[in-house]
Amino acid sequence: MRIADLAGKRVAIWGFGREGRAAITAIRSRLPQLPLTLFCSETEVAAAHAFDPALDAHGEEPDASALSMFDVLVKSPGISAYKPALLAAREAGIRITSGTALWFAERPDARVVAVTGTKGKSTTTALLAHLARSLGVRTALAGNIGMPMLELLDQQAELWAIELSSFQTGEAGPVELGVITSLYEEHLDWHGSRERYLEDKLKLAGVSKQLLVNALQPFLLERTAHHPHRIVFGDVAGWHVAGGFIRRGAESVFDVAGLAVPGEHNALNACAALAALEAMEFDAVAAAPSLATFRPLPHRLQPMGEQGGIAWINDSISTTPQATLAALASLRGRAVTVIVGGHDRGLDWSDFVGAMRRAAPHALIAQGANGPRIAGALRDAGVPVEEVADLAAAVERARELTPQAGVVLLSPGAPSFDQFHDYAERGRRFAELAGFDSHSITGIEGLGIG
Repeated sequence: MRIADLAGKRVAIWGFGREGRAAITAIRSRLPQLPLTLFCSETEVAAAHAFDPALDAHGEEPDASALSMFDVLVKSPGISAYKPALLAAREAGIRITSGTALWFAERPDARVVAVTGTKGKSTTTALLAHLARSLGVRTALAGNIGMPMLELLDQQAELWAIELSSFQTGEAGPVELGVITSLYEEHLDWHGSRERYLEDKLKLAGVSKQLLVNALQPFLLERTAHHPHRIVFGDVAGWHVAGGFIRRGAESVFDVAGLAVPGEHNALNACAALAALEAMEFDAVAAAPSLATFRPLPHRLQPMGEQGGIAWINDSISTTPQATLAALASLRGRAVTVIVGGHDRGLDWSDFVGAMRRAAPHALIAQGANGPRIAGALRDAGVPVEEVADLAAAVERARELTPQAGVVLLSPGAPSFDQFHDYAERGRRFAELAGFDSHSITGIEGLGIG
């Protein structure tokens, strides 16, 4: 469905975040007289009227009866497609679309690399854009990484590096290359079950002419084995990490020590970006030296500096136990106090507990809504752990426990919703509590066309 197809239809927008505002602006640019209804929170109604006085804004979540008044609903990614009201609306014949779906319908000509994955998708997408631009390729960086594609609706690029969340993969149109960096359980509250999350994530494979996946994940290889044009990264025959180098087959291309983003998992993200660039028929080997000038994304193993002789690292983006394990692996050999815990959405922490039993960091601090559950599992396994109520208390205790030249790592392994609006707010608060200027934690560089 294109925007022009909305003409004469009764259209509602659900969500007034950046995606919702982008959808309203894009529809207005094509169909300025089309009546639009907005469903948002009560606190957003005034801002919605200021943004577009013609909006019929409702400060409430619509039920099936309210949605039945419309022909088309444009929903934001954070609205679960499995809400009962949406399922009933779809059953009643109401067309459910999104900003992602509208962009793909409007831009079938775009050369798109769509990147998803439980972890690594943002860094991989940003690396791809950075590397492509180093070759002089006019590249767009957009999507879930922080800029809705509809904000770039009428702009041109040779290459589109687009990050898709699991909320968006089912809304993408045909893409030249799909990339899946990793696959673990996450967002069970949105998808409803582990299997549905995996199925939704893997919908990207169905619309990808070529599919690039992580060779180090047997489960992912198994689930994508049917794809007729699948390629891999992380395998010794192609782009992989070995002996401290990023390699292309037997050729050593880039010293991992030159990466500004720490950890072997980030070196593997670089391999994914290089393999994607090569799959799109650009010179990845020529682009590889530019890995040295890539700046880490905020809240992703972001070194903030030293306070009181202690190094502080912000990994607030970590919302799964596997991500926390990867963060700890990148700091192996250092005295690390790690802060874990947050919103409890029922993820399995048993692998994390097993890893801590084998090799625990200097100190573990559990906080937040699922802090007691994590702490209990660690104690049952004989792993020492401190338990506090919230992030402020965790930072104070970490300051007391961490030796000089040690590291305090915020890598919660859980979402932020128990205490904060999102992971970015959590990361900024961590910076403030540690004694840093939270304004120094900037947004993602390079969004848009460059």
